[in-house]
Amino acid sequence: MDSSAWDSRYAGTPGLVWSAEPNRFVVESVIGLTPGSALDIAAGEGRNAVWLAGQGWRVSAVDFSAVAVGRGRELADARGVTVDWRVADVTAYRPVPNSYDLVLISYLHLPAPEFAGVLAAAKSALRPGGTLVVVGHDLANLAGGIGGPQDPDVLLTPESVVDGLAGLRVQRAETAHRPVPGTDGGTVDALDTVVVATRPAD
Repeated sequence: MDSSAWDSRYAGTPGLVWSAEPNRFVVESVIGLTPGSALDIAAGEGRNAVWLAGQGWRVSAVDFSAVAVGRGRELADARGVTVDWRVADVTAYRPVPNSYDLVLISYLHLPAPEFAGVLAAAKSALRPGGTLVVVGHDLANLAGGIGGPQDPDVLLTPESVVDGLAGLRVQRAETAHRPVPGTDGGTVDALDTVVVATRPAD
């Protein structure tokens, strides 16, 4: 799906397409880290970027949908925080190497070669001692979960992400359960890949 399609999806939806609250696995992965500079790749409407800024991080957020970035700006203004917003295609975007203490890739689903390029750029952007967090719909979600893309070629596994993290120390790599509201008033589980890795300090 290209940026114009996402622009149309966001523009055609009253309010936020996604929650205004941060992803639970992002929160779990970041709580306890000392705030510094952070990069949110494929930030969407900015829920994670805005939350990070509220925790004291200096945040840059990148997404290819200008409509989503506009909503992110509105959310940041409403929360009284500052985020450096950028409209860019993350498959071509190359952050300055050694610039960030935290890099986040959250629910970015691309064919494997394109995702590998984004992951490599994210790795290079980390400062020594920095943390990379990757969260996304897991391949197992097709058979055992709910929601998310139905194309196996764009879904993640912990193993596929870790394969692209040579040189980093993997702290967490698992398929995690995320409860979401069900149609009967209860909850059902979505299955997400969650990977957290750090660049060794030089």
